[in-house]
Formats: sequence, structure tokens, C-alpha cells
Amino acid sequence: MGRGDLTDGEWGRLMPHLPKNAGKGGRWKCHRMVINGILFRLRTGVPWRDLPTRFGEWKTVHDRHRRWSADGTWEKTLRAVQADADAEGRIDWSVVSVDSTTCRAHKHAAGALRGVPRVPGRRRRPIQHRPDEALGRSRGGFTSKIHLAREGGLRPLAFVITPGQWGDAPRMIEVLDRIRVPRPSGGHPRTRLDHVCADRAYSSCRNRRYLRRRQIKHTIPEPANQRANRQRRGSAGGRPTGFDREVYRRRNEAERAINRLKSFRAVATRYDKRAYVFHGMVTVTAIWLWIHP
Repeated sequence: MGRGDLTDGEWGRLMPHLPKNAGKGGRWKCHRMVINGILFRLRTGVPWRDLPTRFGEWKTVHDRHRRWSADGTWEKTLRAVQADADAEGRIDWSVVSVDSTTCRAHKHAAGALRGVPRVPGRRRRPIQHRPDEALGRSRGGFTSKIHLAREGGLRPLAFVITPGQWGDAPRMIEVLDRIRVPRPSGGHPRTRLDHVCADRAYSSCRNRRYLRRRQIKHTIPEPANQRANRQRRGSAGGRPTGFDREVYRRRNEAERAINRLKSFRAVATRYDKRAYVFHGMVTVTAIWLWIHP
């Protein structure tokens, strides 16, 4: 077993939730060796072709990850290991924090102009991307943004990937709606939270109405401009928002969870051209954080 490979305990948590066959009577090669190759690439950020030979053919490792990213296998596995953790009482539902982080896109992910010759004295056309590839321009160049909801144990419950210039507040409801932890005994998965904590970037009437409608307590500071606007409107502005300083001190847990997520180089920097492949990389990282003791 090499450094960073799955231990016997981690493999025991992961193995029951992986596909048993490749469909149409085919059989997969050793899942453990292939997943160790995916983790190696995730940890180091090397090109797929440069994977060590101890993981087998690089194309087998790449195709397995790409296929499972496209058909939702990684998503199903993540929810399965979350369900196991919830059954064992390892999920801290007391405070769920929401935050976001920006990932710089490598030039291999950002692409380049092809078939458009450079004309002297004329500016090049800006690089255009499909709107569903989660690439956007910001001050740092091409970037993607990960909007994350984490539980008290610094492990991700759900996340959404968007272009880097997209705002935080409009994505909060989408992230919270993706929290669905199945119950091993059956029934509807758990989606309701006890308490939500976020910084002032997530303060909006729409988000607060959503949390009140679902009867979820929340601690979100009110920016000065929103407070002044509410006071200017008088009684029509509504009541002041509640704020629990003791709960807000735990907001740093969201930043610590992001630091754990971005300790993997293939997440801190986006090397994947397709958004669904990068989404799979982040999902594999989340799975490792749940099975890692």
C-alpha cells in the first residue's frame, strides 16, 4: 500500500456501495487499485497520462472516473457513506455552515482559441465557453466556485459548482436543497437542518424567507446597508433579524472544511476541462473525508 492509498478500514466502508459489474455481463477490474489511482491524481494533480504504472493503465483509471462522474455513481456513493455515518451518529446536525471558495482554472481546463488566426492590429475575440461548464472570468482569470454546506464534523453535506464570478447569496437555497441523507431504516431522507450559519454575503430577504418557511433557525449577520434600509422604511421594514454570537463563532468551521477540501491539488486548482468531471473530483474528495477516520 502506497502513501495516500485506501486503508483496509476505509476500503471496508467504501466497498459495499460500489457497482458490482460493468453492465451487460461485463466485470470491472479491481476497484481498489483504480480508486487509489484516482486518489493519487486527486492528491497530486498530475496529468492522467502520468499516473504511476502500479495503478494499471491510466486510461482505465480516467475512464472509470469519467464514467462514474457522468452516471451519478459518485453521487450515490457519497450519499451512501453519509447514511452510514448518520446511522452511527457521526453527523453533527446542530449547526450547518454555508460558505464558498474560488478555484483557479488551469489553462488545460480553460481551453484556448482554435482555428482563429491572429490578425496583426486586431484584438483576439474573447474565449467563449458553454454556460454549463462552470467557468467564468474574475480578477484571477478563469475560475470556478464551490458553494459548500458542511456539518459540525468539518465534512461536506452538499455542494454546488458555478462560474467563479457568480454571487454567494443566490446559491444558498440550491446548496441546502441538495442535502439529502438517506435513512438506513427506510423512509424519506433527512433534509431538514437544526441551525444554519453563514456570513453576511448570504444575507437576503429571499434566503431568510426560505429558512423561516422551513422552520430552520439561522444566524446570518445583517449588512449595514440592509439594516439602514430596513430602519428607513420604519414599521414596513420588518423586525430586526436575530443574531446569536455564540453560534456565529462556529462559522470558522466552514473555512476549515474548505481548507481540508482544497488540500487536494486537483480541487484547489481545476485541471479538468468538463464541469461534470471536476464535479466528480470534488465528490471523490468528499467521499474520502467521510470514510477517513
